[in-house]
Amino acid sequence: MTESIRIRAALTLCAGLLAAGAAWAQSPAPAAATKAADYIVAIVNNELVTQVEVEQRVSRIRVDAMRSGARLPPEDELRKQVLNALIEERVIVTYARDSGLKVDDPELDRAVANVAAANKLSLDKLQERLRAEGIDYTRFRSNLRDQMMAERVREREVINRIRITDAEIDNALSQRQSQAAGAAELNIAQILVSVPEGAAPEVVAQRREKIMAALARIRGGEPFELVAKSVSEDANKDKGGEIGAKPADRLPDLFVDAVKPLAVGAVTGEPLRSGAGFHLLKLLSRSDPAAASVTQTRARHILLRPSAALSADAAQRRLAEFRDQILSGGRRFEDLARQYSEDGSSVSGGDLGWAAPGNFVPEFEEAMNKLAPGGISTPIVSRFGVHLIQVMERRQVAVDPKELREQARNMLREQKFEPAYLEWVSELRSRAYIEMREPPQQ
Repeated sequence: MTESIRIRAALTLCAGLLAAGAAWAQSPAPAAATKAADYIVAIVNNELVTQVEVEQRVSRIRVDAMRSGARLPPEDELRKQVLNALIEERVIVTYARDSGLKVDDPELDRAVANVAAANKLSLDKLQERLRAEGIDYTRFRSNLRDQMMAERVREREVINRIRITDAEIDNALSQRQSQAAGAAELNIAQILVSVPEGAAPEVVAQRREKIMAALARIRGGEPFELVAKSVSEDANKDKGGEIGAKPADRLPDLFVDAVKPLAVGAVTGEPLRSGAGFHLLKLLSRSDPAAASVTQTRARHILLRPSAALSADAAQRRLAEFRDQILSGGRRFEDLARQYSEDGSSVSGGDLGWAAPGNFVPEFEEAMNKLAPGGISTPIVSRFGVHLIQVMERRQVAVDPKELREQARNMLREQKFEPAYLEWVSELRSRAYIEMREPPQQ
């Protein structure tokens, strides 16, 4: 991810309640807003970007960078990126308004409640704080609604423009199968008759006779493990030659290739020759994760969507408080999800249903996979917002070829999301009316 993209992501998530006051107050009621904002630096469609808003964003990014230890670009470059990001936000918001998307009042009420809770305020106190800052509450709700619509239209439009072909899915599945082949576990037993390095031909012949005699005993019905105990010259002879289950990629290619055609319990038909000597191999077990089953997880989450009214830091702190309340037994996860979560799963207590690998964005899935059933994550940031995740249960299910293809499709969609997003925003900007303003003369 480039520095400018990192900053753009930070901008989307990091403005605090008071720092965003002028931005909420501005919108197109220009006369009062222009005075409060000092001067206009850009007009985007019918929206204004002001110098005060640029300064607020720059200041907020500096604070967040100090907290996280992130490195920022030079001052001029930072301001340029901030201005570009604000223009981008205005372009998306105006497009979202024109797209016909709706945000229901109950969803908006939950978002407002989250802003108030994150700032440790009741709804009445939030309105008092907004009035004290000169921010109209109706305009505040309208801007919050705009931001929610912008998030939804972004997801819809970007996903719709991503194209994934059957050939790409086939290639992804082929790569996965290759990786799974290396991860497959093989349990092999061996009988080793060593051959000294640089041994004379007659010594090699004697050693070969010994391994062939061992093979004859096995063919005659003697158990492999008993022959191994009496003949083998390796460290595992007392265990009947059993090497132990190991991933295929940690075994010699010679062994992997030799047992590949064998059924479990079968022995190689001829001795193998390696630098160590002659080997007879028996395949004790084979575990193929690509062909057996897949782990499905049933999880639930509480989602808070950062915005100009709710910084990512504030959302994480709020979710950390929820986690403490749940762990102490003070609140139930599902009740908090119904009250505060800002997505469609809220009505079912945050329940996301059964999901196979690849169904969620990588950062969400990575955190979820680390949890035992009943475990609750720390707050996790994804492109959708900040999540608190609880794993409810897991199960192993047989792999369905259709499901494998869908998993590959989801993985490819994630890989293509960011380039598709940048292309979409670039097209929106090219169609938007954008007028840059010079600072007023002193």
